[in-house]
Amino acid sequence: MGSWKMSDPIGLLGIVLALGLLIWLAYKGWSVLLLAPAAALVAAAVAREPLLAHWTQTFMGSAAQFVAQFFPLFLLGALFGKLMDDSGSVTAIARTMSERLGPRRAVLAVVLAGALVTYGGVSLFVAFFVLAPMAQALFRSADIPRRLMPAAIALGTSTFTMSALPGTPAIQNAIPMPFFGTTPFAAPGLGILASIIMLGFGLWWLGRAEAAARRAGEGYGGSAEAAVGVAADDQFIRERATAAREFDPAEIPHGHHSDAEPAIFAAVLPLIVVVGVNLLMSLFILPRLDFSFLDEDRWGDASLSSVAGVWAVAVALAVATATLVAINYRRLPALRASMDAGANASVLPVLSVASLVGFGAVVAALPAFAMVRDWVLSIGGGPLVSLATATNVLAALTGSASGGLTIALDALGGTYMTIAADRGIDPALMHRVAVIGAGTLDSLPHNGAVVTLLAVCGSTHRESYGDIVVVGIAGALIALAAVIALGSALGSF
Repeated sequence: MGSWKMSDPIGLLGIVLALGLLIWLAYKGWSVLLLAPAAALVAAAVAREPLLAHWTQTFMGSAAQFVAQFFPLFLLGALFGKLMDDSGSVTAIARTMSERLGPRRAVLAVVLAGALVTYGGVSLFVAFFVLAPMAQALFRSADIPRRLMPAAIALGTSTFTMSALPGTPAIQNAIPMPFFGTTPFAAPGLGILASIIMLGFGLWWLGRAEAAARRAGEGYGGSAEAAVGVAADDQFIRERATAAREFDPAEIPHGHHSDAEPAIFAAVLPLIVVVGVNLLMSLFILPRLDFSFLDEDRWGDASLSSVAGVWAVAVALAVATATLVAINYRRLPALRASMDAGANASVLPVLSVASLVGFGAVVAALPAFAMVRDWVLSIGGGPLVSLATATNVLAALTGSASGGLTIALDALGGTYMTIAADRGIDPALMHRVAVIGAGTLDSLPHNGAVVTLLAVCGSTHRESYGDIVVVGIAGALIALAAVIALGSALGSF
């Protein structure tokens, strides 16, 4: 026992060293596929743990489990997003928003267009590449500073529709479902409230910033164009982006983009199908069917609660994709190429996030991690606060909401379920707190989505990151605090 205590600080130093290497080299553009196992082995070596066993058994076992659980959602989500883009549906929605709201409400048009397509299942990277030119035209026409473009796009695509709005098909909302036995619609009342706070606070800030710019005589400024093509081909951006979200931006130019846009109803219909089928599968169809066969050994002794959430989102995306192809078949002359590009766009992201999960599994298996676990669980304010802190910190360190969330729940999910049972806390409340928590500090400067968004908008961290912090981090933290306070007082609703 004494020997373990002596080695404990050394093992903790190894974890810190491994995390530092992972963050620094990932920021430099190194592939997470190389960095994650290398950093995991560094941590294991310092702790004097078996290296090969941790690589092939701990790291690969956990990474493979993540792929097995969530690759269907990465695949179908990327495929749906690519077909929505190539059919002209995303462009049609963005153009309609622009025309209906006009330059006088340019910020609102960009935010709502982004929210609509991402809540309907379109990858935020696809949304970035469509919304940036739209935002540029609107902001130039309204003489709004172009430095506010990234924050407006981020507010609509990367905040409440990713983590708070009930039923969102975002992978971040799916990850807690196998751990907590929840559905995509977990804690719907709290999720809606958090969404209102994020949206309202973000729009207030952007309106305030626009008004201040007008008073100062600041116009659109500069002649930088939306660098959509450059960003899609940039290998550095690609490496950072694929570890942060579920779509490989290198596949954006592939396939064939339709020259003709569908009518607005045809463009929006697949998004409605995603939400509607997701709701029906989660709350009505799956709970009424007999899945007792899952108890058999050949299905891995799975329970319906551990797979129902993923099944619901997968079926919703599959049905929406079939609907999309059926109503836009003539606008998809290179259907196979578009589908190939969508499928390919899912591979590097899922492997990148799985590698981060494997790294977290090795760290969690080290004896020194007991100190980290005990510290997290001892944080004042109760289990909801400690859970939010854990997902916040790990998402910040990895630069990935999905990676940080999975690492936290892999290491501590069972413990929090025990706490929930002992204290009568609804797992749905823990689900919503965990997802919103992971969607806050993941927007630090090294996050791949932030880097990609700035590149697509032709902007820089110095020009635009401050406003991203306010709408993407401050607003989410306020919403998270409100959810924790109300959830602690009233329970899940």
